[in-house]
Amino acid sequence: MAKDSPLKAVGWARSLPVSSGVKVAREWTRTHVAALGWTQTAPELVDSILLAVSELVTNAHVHARSAAQLILTWDEECLHVTVHDASPHLPEPRDPGDSAPGGRGLLLVDALADSWEAYRCPRGKSVTACFQAPTSPAPEAMSSG
Repeated sequence: MAKDSPLKAVGWARSLPVSSGVKVAREWTRTHVAALGWTQTAPELVDSILLAVSELVTNAHVHARSAAQLILTWDEECLHVTVHDASPHLPEPRDPGDSAPGGRGLLLVDALADSWEAYRCPRGKSVTACFQAPTSPAPEAMSSG
């Protein structure tokens, strides 16, 4: 981004009760990522984003046993995918072993995202995964939804 251009950011947020499941989160995310034009220009990146959303929302529902707030923020360089839940306990990547049925969520997020971080908030924690823009630029004008 040029130094003289003002930062333009677009964001979307959605609350996902435990009963909503991750399919709703993926479909909602797919709609907003499509607004960036990435569905056509970077379908593999979209798949990575959707898988990360699935893992992060599942972690909030299963491990924190709370609703998840899913926030997508596009700052013209990176799509920040944030999931907030009510648990103050920060997630820790672990080695689940070959036979464990789960425990690979953060390993997947680490492999898919350009970066990720977890941090405590006043009412729980947030986990944010960042996905850098594909080589082709996103449309300049986008509508919010």
